[in-house]
Amino acid sequence: MRGSVQAPAGFQLRIELKEILPPIWRRLVVPGAIALPGLHRVIQEVMGWENYHLHIFRFGEKEYGVPDPDYPTEMRNEKGRCLREFLRDEGVVFGYEYDFGNRWEHGIVVERIVAGAEVTDAVCLEGGRSCPPEDVGGPSGYMDYLEALRDPSHPDHREKVEWRGPSFNPERFDLAKINLRLSHLPWSRRRS
Repeated sequence: MRGSVQAPAGFQLRIELKEILPPIWRRLVVPGAIALPGLHRVIQEVMGWENYHLHIFRFGEKEYGVPDPDYPTEMRNEKGRCLREFLRDEGVVFGYEYDFGNRWEHGIVVERIVAGAEVTDAVCLEGGRSCPPEDVGGPSGYMDYLEALRDPSHPDHREKVEWRGPSFNPERFDLAKINLRLSHLPWSRRRS
């Protein structure tokens, strides 16, 4: 810390899945001390992903994730890296990509820096629409899936309903369920 500037106690973030309209988004508050692996787990819970695939964070030109020694890249190890190392101003935008095969790109905006008392828990404040199913084929595959799901005469309708079940509702957003899932994340897993 320089001078009297205090590290942020928390951040209010808005996450939006790119290339999907109408948008799939979440607004949440996270502790300023949350480490990138913990933020990854929080994003998985608030968006509704199942944590089956790799991920990466992008802050400007720098990428952070879980490096694979068999595939050297410029990616830096996210372990032990705290979110407040990267964020000091409201309006900052950074990226999160989940599932490199499907390329689920998320834009994340720092809407507000929370000062004062330390934020101890991640909490989802609001959002819109259901997360796409895992392995649906990225944004274009998801749009094809929705088209087949909505049209009983579509040649792939039956296959898509059998794959994910008839109860998938792309408009559903369940804030209470998301916050319940967040409450089950041990603090140590969210921070590290």
